[in-house]
Amino acid sequence: MSEDIGAWFAARLPKTWFAGPPQVSSDSEEILVIGDLPDVELAGGTAPEARAAARVARIDRFREETRDERVKIAREAERRFRRKVAWGARCGEETRVFTTLSLPVMTRLRMPERAILDTLVAGGVARSRSDALAWCVRLVGMHQADWIEKLREALVKVEEARRKGPLN
Repeated sequence: MSEDIGAWFAARLPKTWFAGPPQVSSDSEEILVIGDLPDVELAGGTAPEARAAARVARIDRFREETRDERVKIAREAERRFRRKVAWGARCGEETRVFTTLSLPVMTRLRMPERAILDTLVAGGVARSRSDALAWCVRLVGMHQADWIEKLREALVKVEEARRKGPLN
């Protein structure tokens, strides 16, 4: 199904928007579309901070200039795939996601786990237990990225085996 979504967006988006096909990822609630914009052309010796600011400005301009068309395409996709659509753009080393969902997730935690979250809140790392839990998930994602990627690859193989199984 995710290949269908990516193919649909690659065919549906104006060719002038991105320098190549967009990166499309999805889960059960949301589709995230991120495209590469042409990098900025600046004079040699431009400070890294100025280069980063110019890239962010290019992303901001893309966001403003494509807003109406992105909303129209998102509505079509939401009807077709029954998921919300989030958008982002990448220019050089700068990436901005500008319409993404933040969904509540239920979890049951025992006292020692809640104490960790409360310590993060008391220490000013997070504003709430929810923020603290999101911080923990991001930290695991950064420090265990290779392991998580291997796990995702294994899950793709499990899904392929299920599709080829006797019940299909």
